[in-house]
Amino acid sequence: MDNQRVAIVTGGSRGIGRAIAEELASAGFRTVVNYATRPDAAESVVESISSAGGVAVSVGGDVGQAEDRQRLVDTTLEKFGRIDVLVNNAGITSQGRNDLLQATEASWDLVFDTNLKGPFFLSQRVAQAMLDLISRGKITTGQLINISSISAYAVSTNRADYCMTKAALEMMTQLFATRLANENIGVFEICPGIIESDMTAPVREKYDQRIAQGLTPIRRWGRTEDVARAVRAIVDGYFPFSTGERFNIDGGFHIRSL
Repeated sequence: MDNQRVAIVTGGSRGIGRAIAEELASAGFRTVVNYATRPDAAESVVESISSAGGVAVSVGGDVGQAEDRQRLVDTTLEKFGRIDVLVNNAGITSQGRNDLLQATEASWDLVFDTNLKGPFFLSQRVAQAMLDLISRGKITTGQLINISSISAYAVSTNRADYCMTKAALEMMTQLFATRLANENIGVFEICPGIIESDMTAPVREKYDQRIAQGLTPIRRWGRTEDVARAVRAIVDGYFPFSTGERFNIDGGFHIRSL
C-alpha cells in the first residue's frame, strides 16, 4: 500500500484554502488544489508546494456542479490512486449582501449550490470512494472536514442565504459523522471567526475597531494559518475518539458573557 496520503482541498487557491493546502502538503500529503475561476492562483499554490518539496496538482471545477465534482474525484483517483482527506472549503458570500427583505432567488440558488449542495454531494462521492479504498486495503481510515463559519450562529441580516448554508453544515457534519462512524471515517466541522484575508480586506477598518473594543476575547484578527493548523491537528490523528465535532477557531467569539 502506498503510504503517502492524499488530500483534496476545495477552494484551495487563496485565503484559508491556500493555507490549508500548504499546511497539508507540509505534513506530507499529496494535495489536490481545487479552484473555480482562478487557475493562475491555484498554480501559484502548486508551485509554492512544489518548491518546498511537496507534491500537488490543481483541478478546476465548480463544486456546485455534479460533473465538476465527479471530475475532481476521478482526477484525484487517476493521479494518486487514493483519497484520505476531503476539506470542503469552497464557499461564497451572499451576492450583493442585500437585506433579507430584498434577498434574491438568484443569490439563494448560487450560494446554496456552492456552500451546501456542493459539499454534501462531494462528501457523498468521496465517502463512497473511501469505503471502496478501505475495503480493498488501499487506505485504513478517512476524514471529511467542513469549513463553516461563525455565521452558522451569528446573524447577519444582509447575508441570510450565507448564514443559513453555514448553519446547515453543522447538521450535515453530524449526519455524515453518524453514518460513517463505524466505517473508520471521521467527520468534523471548523468554524473560523474573523480571519485576515483578501476576502475581509474591505471591512478591515470596521473590524479593527470592533476587535479592539472586545468583540473577541483574544483581541486580534485570526490568521489563515490558525485555521490550517486546526485541520492539521485533525488529520494528524489527535482526536481518535471524536467525530461530528465542531472546532471554533474564532478568538473566543462564541463565548457568551454578561
